[in-house]
Amino acid sequence: MPFSKYIPNFITLLNLFSGLLALICAFNNDFEMAFAFVCLGIFFDFWDGFFARILKVQSEVGLQLDSLADMVTSGVVPGVVMYKMLYTIYDFSGADVSEHLLHYFLPYIGFIITLASCYRLAKFNVDTRQTTSFIGLPTPANALFILSLPLILDDSPNTSIVYNMLMNPYVLMGITALSAYMLNAEIPLFSLKIKQFNFKDNKLQIGFLVLALVLLIILKYLAIPLIIIAYVVLSVINNLFSQQPTE
Repeated sequence: MPFSKYIPNFITLLNLFSGLLALICAFNNDFEMAFAFVCLGIFFDFWDGFFARILKVQSEVGLQLDSLADMVTSGVVPGVVMYKMLYTIYDFSGADVSEHLLHYFLPYIGFIITLASCYRLAKFNVDTRQTTSFIGLPTPANALFILSLPLILDDSPNTSIVYNMLMNPYVLMGITALSAYMLNAEIPLFSLKIKQFNFKDNKLQIGFLVLALVLLIILKYLAIPLIIIAYVVLSVINNLFSQQPTE
């Protein structure tokens, strides 16, 4: 049995291990390292499929393993981060639980992201429409969006609008609901994978990557949610133009 058969699955397990390290960091409120490990996991998530195609060792086991690893790195981790953000808004030390029952259970709303991610990954495995593009926001993109929020909060002055928004539990609950919706929305999104190395066939992907790079240089962590929003908006615009009848 050739050793090359195990290379993609080993890379997938590195994705899972990165997610586990990110979980430890998130529970310890080290959101910067959690973000770094999730980025590392997403890096491995890209290359496992690449090597599976190159080595021609794609398998059903690899497909399932990939989703299981993504469930941790891009599903459980963002749910934990949202839980921690909602939890830190309130000071529970010495609080009367009977008077603050709603606030006591409020942080668990963050795990709606994890539940929606699980459902999205299950659908992805059986949806034959998502072979060359995506329908609904991919879990890695959603994870980056959620994990960027505490980093933006740390970089924002206490008096800024961004700080006040991210310290508002209703805003965070709204983001959670929007996240769950976008993960499973019937919205086609273009793939960032470049299969033919020419500008004509990849102008949308190249243009988006250039925009993302410029935003990251200028805005740093604040650029991440803007990049995800731009990805969705560009996909919707691209869908509208591609559906127009040609003369």
